[in-house]
Parts: sequence; C-alpha cells; structure tokens
Amino acid sequence: MKKRFLSVIVVGAALFSLQAQDGKGGINADMLKQIKQSYQGTAADKALRNAISNNDIRKLSLNQENMKGMDTHFSIKVNSKGITDQKSSGRCWLFTGLNVMRSKAIAKYDLGSFQFSQVYPFFWDQLEKANLFLQGVIDTGKSPMDDKTVEWLFQHPLSDGGTFTGVADVVSKYGLVPKEAMPETNSSENTSRMASLISLKLKEYGLQLRDMIAEGAKPAVLEKEKTAMLGTVYRMLVLNLGVPPTEFDYVRYDAKGNPVETEHHTPMSFLEKYGDKQLLSNYVMLMNDPSREYYKCYEIDYDRHRYDGKNWTYVNLPIEDIKEMAIASLKDSTMMYFSCDVGKFLDSGRGLLDVKNYDYESLMGTTFGMDKKQRIQTFASGSSHAMTLMAVDLNKDGKPVKWMVENSWGAGSGYQGHLIMTDEWFNEYMFRLVVETKYVPANVMEIFKQKPVRLPAWDPMFAEEE
Repeated sequence: MKKRFLSVIVVGAALFSLQAQDGKGGINADMLKQIKQSYQGTAADKALRNAISNNDIRKLSLNQENMKGMDTHFSIKVNSKGITDQKSSGRCWLFTGLNVMRSKAIAKYDLGSFQFSQVYPFFWDQLEKANLFLQGVIDTGKSPMDDKTVEWLFQHPLSDGGTFTGVADVVSKYGLVPKEAMPETNSSENTSRMASLISLKLKEYGLQLRDMIAEGAKPAVLEKEKTAMLGTVYRMLVLNLGVPPTEFDYVRYDAKGNPVETEHHTPMSFLEKYGDKQLLSNYVMLMNDPSREYYKCYEIDYDRHRYDGKNWTYVNLPIEDIKEMAIASLKDSTMMYFSCDVGKFLDSGRGLLDVKNYDYESLMGTTFGMDKKQRIQTFASGSSHAMTLMAVDLNKDGKPVKWMVENSWGAGSGYQGHLIMTDEWFNEYMFRLVVETKYVPANVMEIFKQKPVRLPAWDPMFAEEE
C-alpha cells in the first residue's frame, strides 16, 4: 500500500514537471510585447519613475488632502500615566496586558507613573515556552520529522511574541513585581540575540529527545532529561535577564511623588493587591475575522504559553458587536487589550491610522480593491501588534468616530506615545479585543460554551503579536 502511494506521488511529480517544460503557461514573446506596452515612457511616466526610484513611496503617496489638523478630543477616555517602551523586542502583548492592569492600579491607589516589571513575567514566559516546546517534542516523538506539527514545533521553539493568552498564563502562575524589583536589561530590550541562542539550544535538545524516544526511552527518563535541559535554559535566562525575585520591599508613592507606605511582598501577594488574580476567568477574547463564520467559538492548538495551561478560545463576531462591548468598557473607565494590523496606513509622525493617509492608487496608476475578508484569505493582512485601547470619540448619535490606544513604543512615538485611528480604519484592520466578562452580553458568553472549532497552530490569523 505504501509503495503504491509512493508511486502515485512520483508519477504526479513527473507529470507536473512535463507540464512545466512544455512551454504552456510561460511568458512567450507575444505576451511579453503586450506586457511591455503597459509602460509607455511618456513624460508623466518618466517623472513618476524618477520620483519613485529615488524616494520613499509613503512620502510620495502621502495624501495632502488628509493633512489638516488632527482632532485629538475624545468624548470617553481612560486616563493613564507614563508611556512604556518595549524597545527592540516583540513584547507588545506583555506590555499591553500589564498596562491594562496598571491603569486600574493607578486609579485605585492614586499612584504616579507606576509600572509593573515587564522582565519578570517575560523571564517565566521564556522558560514556560521552552518547556512547551520540549514537551511537545516528546508528545510527537514517534511522528516523522516532516509531520506538520513536528515541523511547526521546530520552526517555533521560542519567541518573544505572544497574545493576551501569555499574560494570563504566566501572571496567574508566577505573579507580578514592580519595575524596580526587576528592571530591564540589554537582553530584555534587545531580545533577538538571546532568543536565537536559546532557540538553537532547544532545537538541539529536541533532536536529542527524539533520538531517545526512538531508542525506547521511558517517560520517567525523558522527564528527567527534559528537566536537566530546562536547567540550562534557566541559567541562560538568568545570565541575560537576572534572577527573578521571590520577595521584595515596595515603597508606594502617591501621584505627587510622596512616599505613602513601605510594603513587603511576594510576587503573588503583589499580584493580588495591584493586579488581577482572575486573568484566566475574568476575560474573554473576541475576534473579527470575516473569512470565518461569525458567532462561532474557535480554539487554536498550542495557543498557550504554558504546557499545563489551556488553549484560549475566541468568539468570532461582527465588528459592530465588538464595538458595543469596547464602548461599554471605556464608559466604565476600563482599558482593554487590543490588537490590529498596525503597519497599514500608519502615519507614524502624527500617530494617525487612517485609510486615507496614503494614496497609493494615484501614485501607481492602479487600484487595490480587496476587502478585509480577501486580505485575510490571501495573507495580505493579519494581527501584528497589541496596544491598550483607552479612548473613543462618539458623535451625537452615539456612534464612534475615532479611537485611541496607548502604545508601547516610547513617549516620543506617534501622538505623545499614543495612536489615534479613524473608525473606518478600525473596521478594516482591528482583529482582537480582550474584554472583561461583565461587559459581554449573555448571548455571547453562551457561545463560549460551544465545542470550539479547532484550528492548527500554524493558522495565520493567530500568529503571535510583536
């Protein structure tokens, strides 16, 4: 049976090769002549060619009609203090999740520019992801190397990207500490070198585990070997990020900078007082993906940052349903984890996300007509960056006109560290929103009780945000 199947593959490949070599489907001389006629070399063509070949396309396509003064007033806004900066790392998901809790802590305790340590949960995130990979290798150890799941594991042994899933997984298990208890390091702010070295070591370890499985190693032996491997990863993390504190003193200051109290904490007691211990149960993730059926629940393989965690589920909803929950949350002074395709039509100088920012069609002399569904289906758009949704401006009819997010690219980026997006841009390029359950209608919460449609780990719509 296997030999016959192999023969079919060989014959099919041979037929494809013959078709590729028979000249059909290629660019012939007549076709090339027609193609070349698309460029006439007129004075206008030459001027465009000179301009485009020597300048940034974004600058040339900047729509001057859209450059009028930017309206920065918002009818509903959650106040925040201090802009965070993820530097050269893919930790937007972590900064965003922590900023949601940070805004609540600032309001509750009248704090100044307070920040949770981003390095502390990142340390545990990297260790947990290493274990997720190694245990995944053990679980798939008898599958061939070209198995799709095995390939995906070895392609993604470790990364600094993630989603709110990771915030809930890691923080609920390891707690939180203030920034001064575990400050940033060069490796936390510039993660690529550390990540590449640990990933290289993990791939080596993965092959070793597969060899042991092939030789008949028992589960207890594999577990012992995996633990030793994680010890090496832990040491590498300590060398790059520092030793995570187990207890510490925290001096709380009020908004005026006056010391209020010195408190002694463990990471879990600090989470209980200043964060949210119910991250795994108080929040749900919503998706706007018009390429899939609405009002359905979805689950993604390996969409967790801990092996002993739970794959997060998402409910896919029309954009208007998501907006209603976002507005309800903001009216109650509650920020949200928000993710989008931030690179599309971003005027980074002004901090404005607007589909009218750039007129690529006039510059290139063609149209770009795909809608959101088609862009998703063709891999032209997807969620790439997480930020904290903090404001909305409603018109007299209560409809949103624009939105604002707190970003994690530093205070000097965008509009004072924020990005403002038009409602039209929100429709086209917003993908995920994490909302507290108290703002979610009962009919949507019921959908989460469905048996989820299970999607593979490599589904492009659920790539990590960076």
